Amino acid sequence: MCRPTPCCIGQLACCCGSAACSCCCGCCPKIKQSTSTRFMYVLFFLLVTIVCVVMMSPTVEQKMRDHIPLYNDLCEKLNAGENCSTLVGYSAVYKVCFGMACFFFFFFIFTLRVNSATGCRAAIHNGYVHCLQYRCVYVCVNLFINLCVCVCSDACFSPSDRFWFLKFIALLACCVGGFFLPGQDIFLEVWRYVGAGGGFIFLLIQLMLLVEFAHRWNTNWSSGVNDNRLWYGALAMVTLVLFSIAVGAVVFMALFYTHSQACLLNKVFLGVNGSLCLIVTLLAISPFIQRLQPKSGLLQPGVISVYVMYLTFSAFSSKPKEMLEVNGVNTTVCVFPFNSGSESDKRIVSIVGTVIMFGCVLYSCLTSTTRRSSAALRVCRNSMPETERARFCFCLGDDTDDYDEEKTGGGQNVLYDERGGTIYSYAYFHFVFFLGSLYVMMTVTNWFHYDNHKIDKLLDGSWSVFWIKMASCWVCLILYIWTLVAPMVCPKRFEA
Repeated sequence: MCRPTPCCIGQLACCCGSAACSCCCGCCPKIKQSTSTRFMYVLFFLLVTIVCVVMMSPTVEQKMRDHIPLYNDLCEKLNAGENCSTLVGYSAVYKVCFGMACFFFFFFIFTLRVNSATGCRAAIHNGYVHCLQYRCVYVCVNLFINLCVCVCSDACFSPSDRFWFLKFIALLACCVGGFFLPGQDIFLEVWRYVGAGGGFIFLLIQLMLLVEFAHRWNTNWSSGVNDNRLWYGALAMVTLVLFSIAVGAVVFMALFYTHSQACLLNKVFLGVNGSLCLIVTLLAISPFIQRLQPKSGLLQPGVISVYVMYLTFSAFSSKPKEMLEVNGVNTTVCVFPFNSGSESDKRIVSIVGTVIMFGCVLYSCLTSTTRRSSAALRVCRNSMPETERARFCFCLGDDTDDYDEEKTGGGQNVLYDERGGTIYSYAYFHFVFFLGSLYVMMTVTNWFHYDNHKIDKLLDGSWSVFWIKMASCWVCLILYIWTLVAPMVCPKRFEA
């Protein structure tokens, strides 16, 4: 049983100065070095994103005014404007996300063409220093940190010195620096279009990963059918559940998001998207496609259909509300019951929408950097084997089993899985997080309609958000259709 011993507490206090993989107690499960590195960058990303959400929350802003003594005087001393207006709202989110984007873009440039995990740049990316020109400076900083905050110095000094704390300080400096940029009005206008472009690219990557995920799921589970017929039953059951969800979503939206006398746009797009899902399903199991791709089945179109229906529902929820005069009274029509006007209902929808957004962003950032997904996006040249062992948690499978195990002093068992080279592209990893920073910035500020926008109104009406999500539906379907017909259009690229 793991107890919070002084040594564990010391390691936790020194987490910023030691490698992430060794700041946990020995009772924690084994962790790979590459996983621990990505976890720390995800933690940085998540912390900044939470700050952005807080900045857009009127509830937090009101609580600060009510409970912080001399709040206005403090804001004036900080030159933050009346009621700290420059530290909240969409402009503050733009500046903070600008700093986070600069942080990841710097590491993207810094780690370009890094193929070995033993080099200086790879060591800095992974949070430790082998470079003599940096080591002396870092040892002094790490010594100061240990003397100030650590209660167990033996646990803090590991064989290889790390500097996650310095990275966190650099990220913090970048985020704070955005508030001191000259020409704030010009910066906000230009950065808005940069964010929109990066957000669109991130959406495309997200959709491509979804298509790759659907194909990989079907391929992995189909590979187990020959050895165990239960895999066939699992495929059939999951496929049935997926199509049931898709059909249920169509019925649900037909009931709540259409009206006999209004919502013509909803009727048209629901019919179009539902018909397109049916077409791609029939195309996937057609004899013509089966000759080109024998592994094509119903599971892939099931995944695509569910996601398209989710995007359609999200688009309808994001569309400005329509009013209809019923018996002389203006009535809001074609809205979800949770979006009928109650503040508690709106808060629930906003929280759910925010959590879904975070989940999609983190999944895209992490899965897009594996060797298999990078190959699907044509980022890596290394091809992955077509056959693999069937398993339920296929998406969490190891990229490699070639690793050494080392026990860090008092901490977790670390699996050094990059002895023979990097297992993912460091530069591409940071580039995806750079795009993810822009996507979060645009989503939290409601894309182009950012004036007076608050996180509580994340799902309120906006035509820009509506068209972005609706276009995402069609792009997703086009990408999937392309994967079906690509072997015919480019046969040489798909020859074994």
